[in-house]
Amino acid sequence: MIIRFPVNTWGVTSLEPSLLYAIKQVELAVRSHLDDLLKGSGVTAVQYTALTVLRRRDGLTSAQLARNSFVKTQSMADIVTALEKARLINRRRDPADSRRILISLTDKGRDLIAEYDEPVRKLEAEMVDGLTPTQVRDLRQALNHCRANLGDHPPH
Repeated sequence: MIIRFPVNTWGVTSLEPSLLYAIKQVELAVRSHLDDLLKGSGVTAVQYTALTVLRRRDGLTSAQLARNSFVKTQSMADIVTALEKARLINRRRDPADSRRILISLTDKGRDLIAEYDEPVRKLEAEMVDGLTPTQVRDLRQALNHCRANLGDHPPH
């Protein structure tokens, strides 16, 4: 007797973990490793992510920072408060619109990120160990494409 299992569009049987499950497992593993890596820094992985977003795009509003850091706007308010208290960021009024508050890295924030650049690069290298440079490039493009498909804004 032959048992046949449903196969999806990509030729994967229903017994194999879904792609969404695999992506979430990678996210959880990265988050765990980042939390361990950042233990001595005084910031969490989520706070570190927000700092790196500000390094790439200075002068964001809290809502923009939340979207680019993959957290809800309400959660970002607490993150911004903690980062400002630690003097890693500062807030200032937008000269073009005094109702908007813009967030920027402080020198202390830039120094903290720079201190962790190499360890984070090593973590990423460990994650993609065994993949060719072409596979890494293709993976990055595929993930950015997936994000764009599900998001309301293009990847950065």
